[in-house]
Amino acid sequence: MNEKNIYIVRCGEVALKGMNKPYFERVLLERVRGVLNSYDDTESRWNDGLMIVKVPKDIEREEIIRKISKVFGVASVSPAVEAPKDIEAIGEATASFMMDLIQKEDIKTFKVKGKRADKTFPIQSPEIGRIVGAKVLKTCKVLSVDVYHPDCELYVDVRRECTYIFRDKIKGFGGLPLGTNGRGLVLMSGGIDSPVAAFMMAKRGMRIEAVHFHSYPYTSPRAQQKVEDLCAALAGYMGTIRMYVINLLPIQEEIVKNCPEDETTLLVRRFMMRIAEGIAVRNKDMMLITGEDLGQVASQTAEALVVTDSVVKMPVMRPLIAMDKVDIMDKAKEIGTYDISIQPYEDCCTVFLPKHPVTKPKLSKIEQSESVLDVESLVEDAVASAEVIDITPR
Repeated sequence: MNEKNIYIVRCGEVALKGMNKPYFERVLLERVRGVLNSYDDTESRWNDGLMIVKVPKDIEREEIIRKISKVFGVASVSPAVEAPKDIEAIGEATASFMMDLIQKEDIKTFKVKGKRADKTFPIQSPEIGRIVGAKVLKTCKVLSVDVYHPDCELYVDVRRECTYIFRDKIKGFGGLPLGTNGRGLVLMSGGIDSPVAAFMMAKRGMRIEAVHFHSYPYTSPRAQQKVEDLCAALAGYMGTIRMYVINLLPIQEEIVKNCPEDETTLLVRRFMMRIAEGIAVRNKDMMLITGEDLGQVASQTAEALVVTDSVVKMPVMRPLIAMDKVDIMDKAKEIGTYDISIQPYEDCCTVFLPKHPVTKPKLSKIEQSESVLDVESLVEDAVASAEVIDITPR
């Protein structure tokens, strides 16, 4: 019955979607099938609220778990075996499953937890655990039962079609399936924060595009390559990411030449938001996303964020706004972007950096300083000159 390896995939938050649940389940199933489409002869389908995935036995288990657990919407994954809905067969399959485990690991104690998801099955959940546990104990004589702190806890889940036996519940990232919550454009620097912000919005079901600003030749091509590497790491979770690359240097030079030095960073940031909105509107993205964290730097004070947002009509999402920097760094390490982000290549925000940037700007004063610039033409030229790069997982 087990000619393929079997994986139970749990959907977490998707299960709470009420009338919309079938839509979310369909998209999640498509996403899981998508990450497995490079393998032949795989099966994925829903069964009583669980997704059951079957793949050929010659495919590495760790590889399959890694791919599935990175799909947004997946709460956990369990390698499992099937057994018929017969208590004797369930006991034998569980004992065999346990024998395989004790040959690989030093296991002395165990516990069996039964679940009767199919209420037509004549034996109730606690009794399933007791009967199956007795069979394991009789077969695996080196083991003893410990119901409080077992070395190994086995799960026996009796469903409508068959019974699933498993041990581990490998945690996924949860969230919502990609593509169920529109599309947004992230302002992607080479730092730690913006990749994490993109990840967190994608985890909520949003498809992500990116815009990156550089100041070549003041910034190195390696700085742009770092951002492409960050997008490639994120693409492992969300598929191909389209990135728009903008040379911001002409705008920065105009600002430095015509505007007060202490306002340079904030004025540049306002242009970045305008350009990002221009790209987003053209591509029908619904909102902008930034990695800003309240109070982290001068351009991220409450006053500065108000001044920055005043130049765009589109909603600006800041998923990191109230997070501590250490928490953001921990998340970057977890998703695999941290080591790329800390590579020492400067981005455009470090060019023409004022010694004493304004931290409590007044909108009226900023607008007055900006009035000497041909804002519309500068923005239009930047949007028109965007280089487009499609970045895939590596």
